[in-house]
Amino acid sequence: MSTSNDSISERKILLTGAGGSIGSALASFILGSDPRLLILLDHSERSIYELNANLSALESRAEHLFIVGDICDQGLLAEIFERHKPEVILHAAALKHVPLMEENPTAAVQINALGTNTLAMIAAAFGADKLVMVSTDKAVNPRSMMGATKRVAELALLRWSNEQSQMRSIRLGNVLGSQGSVVPTFERQIALGGPVTVTHPEATRYFLTMENAVELILAALKIEREEGIFFPDLGEPMRIIDLAHKVIREAGFHPESEIPITLIGLRPGDKMSENFVAACESVTHTNDPRLLGIKTSVIPPDEFDSLMEELIENVNRRDLAPIIGSLCKFVPEYKPSESLLRLVSGSSAIRI
Repeated sequence: MSTSNDSISERKILLTGAGGSIGSALASFILGSDPRLLILLDHSERSIYELNANLSALESRAEHLFIVGDICDQGLLAEIFERHKPEVILHAAALKHVPLMEENPTAAVQINALGTNTLAMIAAAFGADKLVMVSTDKAVNPRSMMGATKRVAELALLRWSNEQSQMRSIRLGNVLGSQGSVVPTFERQIALGGPVTVTHPEATRYFLTMENAVELILAALKIEREEGIFFPDLGEPMRIIDLAHKVIREAGFHPESEIPITLIGLRPGDKMSENFVAACESVTHTNDPRLLGIKTSVIPPDEFDSLMEELIENVNRRDLAPIIGSLCKFVPEYKPSESLLRLVSGSSAIRI
């Protein structure tokens, strides 16, 4: 991997979502880059246990500690910052599975939106140097709860970023091999003899490797500006059905004749294609040719805080209709899916 280590070597690093696919890959790379301290935070005991086992095989002697906890736990985060004073935060914790989050919308809001806001607020209060969040192309003109909550998370970083604590988001496409990604699903289906399921023959996505994702996330730490949203130039998107053909052939089979492909239709929250930049946003160049910047709308701090207070209140009441209404105030371009609206009793009460 070509990323220089000077942004993380001899630094105190907090990594959220450390037990996830991207988090685990980041953890391995960071430990090999001689951090002063690596704090590995994840809400899943199992993920932390497995990460500990995997990292113990590395030869790194860098100090690191494992914390089982939730980014929504403001007291825990304050304790971590008070005790360990992390300088750099890599925020990979998120709920990312689109159809599953359409069925569990309150959880998506709690972790992706409220949790990120809490983390950013505390990082700013303690004067952390930098925070980089892994965002998604699904935050652009979102049609899913996952995408809408990640857009709120982007806005939260813009709200709390300042000259001392620089906060950035990097929008990535689908990371091959990550938990819940399409390639492991295809491979499991092939192992069972098929069929391989594809949503739509013309559905496209941007894909990148795990190594490339880690490299780009760390590159975002070194962009020469205080804040912002960034994305990589990944070229042209790929049809999912073409990827299915490729994975089947690499497994030693012929598509259709040996391993059938079944079209199942777009799932709740799915779009035919994704984009990294919304129509109301504009693209800027950065000092790193791998990353482009995005000029986007920013909510004034007082208005943001008022909307966040309203969203928190609605989440605490677990009142889905007002939750969706609050999200639409944060993200006016958000169009809730029909399946989500069916979860709402009296969906006409949603004020968008």
